[in-house]
Amino acid sequence: MESPSAPPRRGHLPWQELLLAVSLLTFWNPPTTAQLTVESVPPNAAEGKDVLLRVHSLPGDLVGLSWFRGASLAPSRQILSYVVDTQVTIPGPAYSGRETIYPNGSLLFQRVTLKDTGYYTLQIVRRDVRIEEVTGQLRVFPDLPKPNITSNNSHPVENADSVVLTCEPQTQSTSYLWSVNRKSLPASARLELSLDNRTLTIHRVTRNDTGPYECETRNPVSAGRSDPFTLNVLYGRSTTGLPVGSIIGITVMVLVGQAL
Repeated sequence: MESPSAPPRRGHLPWQELLLAVSLLTFWNPPTTAQLTVESVPPNAAEGKDVLLRVHSLPGDLVGLSWFRGASLAPSRQILSYVVDTQVTIPGPAYSGRETIYPNGSLLFQRVTLKDTGYYTLQIVRRDVRIEEVTGQLRVFPDLPKPNITSNNSHPVENADSVVLTCEPQTQSTSYLWSVNRKSLPASARLELSLDNRTLTIHRVTRNDTGPYECETRNPVSAGRSDPFTLNVLYGRSTTGLPVGSIIGITVMVLVGQAL
């Protein structure tokens, strides 16, 4: 067994020297510069609300900064500029009167509209003449109204008619969901949804398809559910004691007789 005073083995540093080496590496390693970023607060905005494009890691050695609509720095798309030394704000061609620029670089939008959706670019000018830019995104969605269900056939005949149910109104960036009897739609070859899920087609309705049906609309800022909708499916015998099919046949014969 080695004595405690024995020199360290070749290839190994004593812990004091190792700690010193780590300290020197940490001291001489230059600190990383925080990256300039833009965050939308909130991330998804409701139409008519206020939204802030918040700037993070803004350098302190600034001469001025400017906001532009879009991902480019076209002069016609300039919204606002801010001169640091004089604290003067200069409106640009794309200024709508609803934007406010702050010394920390953030840009406030009041009463946003759907047309405000898009990309916005911040350009900063530093005292050493370096120019940097960063782009953020603003996402605006409508506050959805309560949906309702419409039908193309008020009195479908069992095993004869198809019915198309439509979830109204149609709105942009909206997801549509359907339920029947408070449950998800069952897997059935007779039930067909459109590509956007806004219409539900029931092929060859049966008495079990009466419902009630409900449609739900959703987007990132709101949701709505329709009142229950029930189909009036004609089947079996009518109040006259005749099958519904017979009544339809008799009606057709009467109409033909009147025409003759």
